[in-house]
Amino acid sequence: MHLRLLGTTGYHPTDRRQTACLMLPEIGVVLDAGTGMYRVGRLLETNTLDIFLTHSHLDHIIGLTYLFSVLAGHEQVAVRVHGQAAKLEAIAEHLFAPAIFPAMPPLTWQPLAERVSLQNNGRLSWFPLNHPGGSVGYRLDWPDRSMAYVTDTTANPQADYVDRIRGVDLLVHECYFPDGKEELAQSTGHSCATPVAQVARAASVRRLLLVHIDPSADSQDPGLEKMKAIFPQTQIAEDGQAIDF
Repeated sequence: MHLRLLGTTGYHPTDRRQTACLMLPEIGVVLDAGTGMYRVGRLLETNTLDIFLTHSHLDHIIGLTYLFSVLAGHEQVAVRVHGQAAKLEAIAEHLFAPAIFPAMPPLTWQPLAERVSLQNNGRLSWFPLNHPGGSVGYRLDWPDRSMAYVTDTTANPQADYVDRIRGVDLLVHECYFPDGKEELAQSTGHSCATPVAQVARAASVRRLLLVHIDPSADSQDPGLEKMKAIFPQTQIAEDGQAIDF
């Protein structure tokens, strides 16, 4: 199975990166619907599209308004948008308010179940994360592989979510700030480099992929070599990559 990286930054897009959006084309699953969502249409190969939202901040949901173009030529695809019930209600009320975006794409709102079945005998589970307004992370398991997606939270190797991602083959984790910005990371609900690597090590994952890179930073490297000294199998994500796991 391969993971397509359609948006690897946060807050706003840049010439290099779109905002949060990951896709598993073989099973029709999308994780977050940021500005990278416009790329989903060219990768659709299933008759269902399940979009799992971590939270309802704009850089993770604005791509829902792109669904009309995403589904062009795929009109028979059934779209389900999964998320915490209060977040889905807020999106439906505000993002799709007549004064903002006066057309509702063909989709079904699906409040998150404790576990969700996935194609190929897989299952998805979720867990709460500490972020202003609230957020969730996801773990996806199949008999022969697993991955987790953790974004918009302050990394801490003692955090409760570490047990929920333990042993996954691929951990996709946000890394918005380099070291030295711990106070800002804590106040905004984002992560600095060293704690992210420590989380990967504490959770005994196989690989660590860094996303939600700060779009305003001069360097798009939050501290890779320092992180590799803690967790060698660390990589910075780039839009357009296909990651096999």
